[in-house]
This record gives sequence, structure tokens and C-alpha cells, in this order.
Amino acid sequence: MRTRLLVRALLGATLVLVLWQMLGGIEYVWNWEVPWRYRSLYLQGMAYTVVVSVTAICLGLAVGIAAGLARVWPNVLLQELAGLYVACFRGTPLLVQIYIFYFCLAAVLRLQNALVVGTVCLACFSGAYIAEMVRAGVESIDAGQWEAARSTGMRYSQAMRHVIFPQAFRRIIPPVTGQFVSLIKDSSLLSVIAVRELTKAAEVVNATTYKTFEAYLPLAVLYLLLTYPFSLLAQRLERRMTNGRWR
Repeated sequence: MRTRLLVRALLGATLVLVLWQMLGGIEYVWNWEVPWRYRSLYLQGMAYTVVVSVTAICLGLAVGIAAGLARVWPNVLLQELAGLYVACFRGTPLLVQIYIFYFCLAAVLRLQNALVVGTVCLACFSGAYIAEMVRAGVESIDAGQWEAARSTGMRYSQAMRHVIFPQAFRRIIPPVTGQFVSLIKDSSLLSVIAVRELTKAAEVVNATTYKTFEAYLPLAVLYLLLTYPFSLLAQRLERRMTNGRWR
């Protein structure tokens, strides 16, 4: 463990040194007072990013579980509806979906709150991916589990609720955690509809000060601070599941 941490520290220091040399070679007047002066704007944007991401992943988890179960339910209509939902949201770019939600659907519903519209869009987008994780998790359960449950007189819904889904849910927790990491980064696209999340904060700083490097380099660091702990958590959960220690 210590060796791994040492290697990571050396790699990080090397990366910082390389970037420092590259950026130091350009003709540019640096002013690192800019991000400090607008620190409250960055912190506010960071808070918006966390709130949007957490809300979207919770809603997406609910939608994804429902759609994923519908994908494996013995009902053709439910299977086709869930399949259409997954195909539409996984087959189109998130940026296009944000535009459609905000400029089309929100206009029809007379909803002007960009934060709400963006959060719902992210939830539907992540729900489509979680639905496939749920489907794969359910289908990965051994057929003997189904047979044992049905042999006790359980109906399909009872077997799914009490036997199959609890086992499948444990298996999908690591990839869902990884999806949360992706969702934090995807939330940066909400800046196109003026949601004051982290990327929008950096855009405001850049537009106000014309200091591009000082505006966007802290942005990358802040996103890394948000996503890296969850990335480590996802990796740890995957290792525990792979090693059979998750029961």
C-alpha cells in the first residue's frame, strides 16, 4: 500500500512539474489572485454541482431500477417501453438531450427553472445507463436461485423482490458508484443553459477577467477533488466483489 501511494505521489509530482514547465514557457502574465478573488463563485458553483449530481443520481437510480426491472419482466409491453427509453437516452448525446429538455419540453410545460430542468435531464440520462446495469445484474444471478425461489411457491414478483434483486443490487453498487463519478463530470454541460454550477462559474470568471488559464485550471482541480474519492470508492467496491468478500 505504501509503495502504491509513493508511486502515485511521484507520478503526481512529475505531472505538476511537466505542466509547470509547459505553461512557464509561454508568454503570459500570470495572476493567481483571480481564482482567489472569485473563490466564493467557485465554491457556490461547487455546491451547485454536488446538489445537482446527488439529486440526479438518486432520481436516476429510481428510474434506472424501474426500467431495468421492466427490461427483464415477463411482459412484452414493459420490455419494449423500457428498451425504447434506454435506446433513446443512450443513443443520443447528453448535450442534445439538455437542449431538447430546456428549449422544447420545458417550453411546452412552461417550466423556466434551468436547475430543475437540467437535474431531470441528468437523471433520465443516468437512469438509462443504470437500467442496463440492473438488467445485467439480474441476468447474472444463477438460474438455480430462480428455481429454488419458485419451488417454494413464490410468484415471479416475490422471487424478484425477496431473492433475486437483493443479490443483483449488491452487484450493481460498484458500477452505479462509477456512474455517479461520470455524472459529476457530465453536469458541466448544464452550463449551456446557464445553470450556475462549477463550469459556469469558471466561464463567468473568464468572461470578467479575461484570465483563461487562471479561470479554468482551478476548475480542473476542483472537479478532480470531487470525483477522485468516488473513483477510489468504486475501485474498492469492485475489488471486494471480485474477491468474493461482499456478502
